[in-house]
Amino acid sequence: MALHRLGKDPEEWIAGSHFDPAERWPWWIDLVSASVARGVDVRRARAVSEPVSAYIRYEHALTGGHNVKAGESVRWLPRRRASSLLLPGNDCWVFDRSSVLFNHFNGDGEMTGEELVTDPGVVHACVSAFEVIWERATPHEEYRPV
Repeated sequence: MALHRLGKDPEEWIAGSHFDPAERWPWWIDLVSASVARGVDVRRARAVSEPVSAYIRYEHALTGGHNVKAGESVRWLPRRRASSLLLPGNDCWVFDRSSVLFNHFNGDGEMTGEELVTDPGVVHACVSAFEVIWERATPHEEYRPV
């Protein structure tokens, strides 16, 4: 179950123990806030299945007070709107259009490793895919999980 990749936080939230993300992950808010203050554009796009799972409801509920508060721009793309897109097969981060960090998860959602790729063809493919996703996706403030 994907809930395990962030420890007990999702289970606690689903059970009704709502918490302030800034208290749990202050290092992330500090990192993103400092990056944005330097002029770095931090964007996150999430492709989600609908109806959304409890885990995605958890992520959505925390995004405004955690990611957006830190300075990230976040958008949501329902998978039904992604059928015509060619997407990377793994969760990833693109840095400065020069490298991609792929996150590898097992079937239970637990992270099993990372892979940093600097191959220009792979980076270009991921950047291109992200830009198309970004254009199709709904800004966090407007997205309502179904």
